[in-house]
Amino acid sequence: MKASPRFRRLCDRFSSILGGTEHEITKGPVCFVSRNRRINATILGRRTTSPLIRYQLFSFESLDSSGRALCLGETALFQNQVNQLLTNLRKNGIKVTAVHNHWLFEQPRLMYIHWESIDDPIAFARKVKRSIAFLG
Repeated sequence: MKASPRFRRLCDRFSSILGGTEHEITKGPVCFVSRNRRINATILGRRTTSPLIRYQLFSFESLDSSGRALCLGETALFQNQVNQLLTNLRKNGIKVTAVHNHWLFEQPRLMYIHWESIDDPIAFARKVKRSIAFLG
């Protein structure tokens, strides 16, 4: 399904609120937004700046006639930031679906959190922006 001009404008606004460094509309349509955090870390004793360790990803799709969509998010963060982000997301009515690591022998310890909501994409973007603001 091709994205309508309204969907494209909504995706642009969603990305802008979240500070996306890149965004695209994929088949579906799905608005997909990414940005990278500044994280100084090593894996197996080697410095890494790979996007695989520092990404933040956000999307929305399945927009209904009332303006609500399936909204998803994910971020990399330090272990000592997990509880604050969990609290922030939950206070904003967003369901946390996973907390886990991706790597072994990384310093400092990195974790990844995934979340979801059925919401207006702009409202979701604002809630997420408030929730992750402390991550820098």
